[in-house]
Amino acid sequence: MILDAKSCVSTEKNMSSSVYIAGLGVISAIGNDVAEHLAAFEQEKAGMSDITMLNTIHHGELPVAEVKLSNDELAAITGLPANIGRTALLSAVAAKEALTDADIPNLDSLRTGFVSANSVGGMDKSEDFFIDFLKDNSKGKLRNVFDHECGSMTELVADQLGITDYMTTISTACSSSANAIFYAARLIKNDVLDVVIAGGADALTKFTLNGFNTLMILDKEFCKPFDEHREGLNLGEGAGYLVLVSDKVAATLKKPVYCKLSGYNNSNDAYHQTASSPDGTGSFLAMSGALQKSGLKPADIDYINLHGTGTPNNDSAEGTAIKRIFDPEYPPMSSTKSFTGHTLGASGGIEAVFSALAIKQRIIYPNLRFETRMNELPFEPEKHYLADQDINHVMSNSFGFGGNCTSLIFSRI
Repeated sequence: MILDAKSCVSTEKNMSSSVYIAGLGVISAIGNDVAEHLAAFEQEKAGMSDITMLNTIHHGELPVAEVKLSNDELAAITGLPANIGRTALLSAVAAKEALTDADIPNLDSLRTGFVSANSVGGMDKSEDFFIDFLKDNSKGKLRNVFDHECGSMTELVADQLGITDYMTTISTACSSSANAIFYAARLIKNDVLDVVIAGGADALTKFTLNGFNTLMILDKEFCKPFDEHREGLNLGEGAGYLVLVSDKVAATLKKPVYCKLSGYNNSNDAYHQTASSPDGTGSFLAMSGALQKSGLKPADIDYINLHGTGTPNNDSAEGTAIKRIFDPEYPPMSSTKSFTGHTLGASGGIEAVFSALAIKQRIIYPNLRFETRMNELPFEPEKHYLADQDINHVMSNSFGFGGNCTSLIFSRI
């Protein structure tokens, strides 16, 4: 983390009353930029397929949602070397798109930060190293594991973006990049920074694929979140970033902002290392806390971007919490993980991008492959792409291992 001490000084007079979303960037299995994602949603085209990039024994057995670009192709786009962690390459693509999209005048004169999240760091490079090293401990190049830790991914991309005022890394499992956005908003509201690129990235690795497979929560078919007959999740990879700005910066922009971040909350029920509490305590606290922060009522929410992994435990817990808050009137909802797979530490950032686009484009995303309503729930997700919707407030849920649950609320200006 890099921070000038004098920029920590905050006064009530200087605090930003609102935090606006000025730019978006995303890469996942369904597209390499925002435009490609919008097209994939409209065409109801998912990104899952057999494994092609990852070197694993699970070829032909476990479907995943891979970004359709090699490390060499990602390096050519970003200007970064191809031999660094794939997480950093994915991060740089989306962060650059977001910053370009925001097109902030005189950015060099503003206090700018990079708050980035991930959960695997440079694990892929470590895996490559140990293939040779375990055969012969005189083999293998240690420089290939130099950037193993999560923070290195942030530093590599911050350097590429030219951000030196502030940078930090957040890793809270699957709520990581939602918490990065949450934290970025607080930095702006408390007058520490004027602009923050916030979100996260994660690449597929053998470590995560094997780990989730050991937990027995991977579906051998394409996942079907919130379906009574769901059998697990599909892992994915990608990155998603927002450019958050203060009132002062928003007034200088050349184009309208997408929306504002009106509510956010993180809660931890600490129920289990990997499982959600059956009664959805963490999910309930996150959603209700975000509503309270925003000053909105449940009836004000026009769309919920579900965490919706497709595992029996997670969907049941999230659904139970939604029933507790929204019953008897439920807004439209869906899990975009039915398109992108579960991108782990990147999911909150990717789905925050989708939430901002839902408001700007007036759309609701389909929950692909849904067929049968869950027995314990009185609602079901949307099955088809819906355009020309009246959407003013979107809730986006990201619930991580260890009970670390975060909800964000985006609102039309």
